[in-house]
Amino acid sequence: MMSLYRVLDMALQLYTMCVVAWVVMSWLVAFDVVNPRQTFVRMLGRFLSAVVEPVLAPIRRVIPLVGGIDLSPLVLFFAIYLVQSLMREYWGTMFY
Repeated sequence: MMSLYRVLDMALQLYTMCVVAWVVMSWLVAFDVVNPRQTFVRMLGRFLSAVVEPVLAPIRRVIPLVGGIDLSPLVLFFAIYLVQSLMREYWGTMFY
């Protein structure tokens, strides 16, 4: 059971890193720091969008833009943190 806890926790951390990378990538493209027509940038952007967008889309339907700023990644970070905290609270005490 401890192995399952560790794998799920690591997967959530990895997903959090993907969301951060997606946010940074979107800012870099929006501020014209990187060229989205470059092959590597396009491939990375498509991969990150394919991983992150299916989770952010339902959040965006509930949370509107605030002053043109998309708060859905922030809501997702809080949700991931909540799940990790609940996992640590319930599974962490079983093994120590």
